[in-house]
Amino acid sequence: MDLHSENILFVDDDESLRGLVRSILTREGYSCKTATCVKEALNILKMEKFSLLISDIKMPGKSGMDLLDEVNETYKDMAVIMATGVNDRTVAVRSLHMGAFGYVTKPFDRNELIINVINALRRRKLEIESRMHNEELEALVFSRTEELRFSREETIHKLARAGEFRDNETAHHTVRMGHYCEILAQSAGQSHEFCQKLKIAAQLHDVGKIGISDTILLKPGRLTKSEFEEIKKHAEIGYRILGGSRSEVLNLGAVVALTHHEKFNGSGYPEGIQGDAIPLAGRICAVCDVFDALTSKRVYKDAMAVEEALGILKKEKNEHFDPELVDLFLKEIEKILGVKAKFVDASNIFGKGPDNFLNRNDLHEKRNSSCC
Repeated sequence: MDLHSENILFVDDDESLRGLVRSILTREGYSCKTATCVKEALNILKMEKFSLLISDIKMPGKSGMDLLDEVNETYKDMAVIMATGVNDRTVAVRSLHMGAFGYVTKPFDRNELIINVINALRRRKLEIESRMHNEELEALVFSRTEELRFSREETIHKLARAGEFRDNETAHHTVRMGHYCEILAQSAGQSHEFCQKLKIAAQLHDVGKIGISDTILLKPGRLTKSEFEEIKKHAEIGYRILGGSRSEVLNLGAVVALTHHEKFNGSGYPEGIQGDAIPLAGRICAVCDVFDALTSKRVYKDAMAVEEALGILKKEKNEHFDPELVDLFLKEIEKILGVKAKFVDASNIFGKGPDNFLNRNDLHEKRNSSCC
């Protein structure tokens, strides 16, 4: 950057001094304009860009300090040198604390003025370069952080699919679950941070199915009692896989995996806890998981119509589900259905009636029920 190509604005109510300073700066190769007061200076600044402002402190009307304050607020890339006819250390220190790059006294010594101008412009150049460098670093850090976030989310999604593919060939269930839980958590007034973590963690709710036999997971008919007891173990298996991580998302996934089959009345598994003792993430996931299971085709059943699925959610308020969350889910149903339409399963017979739904009257068992 050629310092001598920079524009300078000099503000002083003394006409002869304005002419002198403009002459000095022009001879040094700078472009210089002048103003008689703060008001005129601000009008000029609105119309033209300047690198440096040199302003008298004591002027009729607003002072140079007022102008310095305005410049700091509006023209952050402009350097400022304050000038005064009184060599007052207190005023000098105050102006520097307010952001002035330099302080000169009148009458001006030509060399002192030029040195202050050169130093101020050079400091301005360095500060602009430093800020640009910091912005580039921040952009780079943000980019790398986004890469890491994407990589983490993709890894979690792949882990979730590992469990889902063994039970459902589409693997869209996990994606829908993340979005459903995010919507419901938002409706419940949870923080943006929690909602974003739950959106990812909810996809891991069935990761424990990795530890369940294919003969049970893929069985097209009714499960035996012992088979049902075996499949219930996936909640604790998922918790053991995910728990104890340094990642907050994975730890939240562990909570979801363990508690998404707990029921509000205490009849769920694996621990039989009830009401608000069930973590909110688990209660949210329970509502979303059952709705998606009811309205999705599985190896052992066809898809249920949305209205009938919502009827089951309503019926099971205070029993299987947190009643407040059911109400919020119903309130957000348009958003929920938008997600379902966006991530529809190719093999899903969406909206098929209840006659094609296996064992729908037995609501309280996993495979032998509608809540599968």
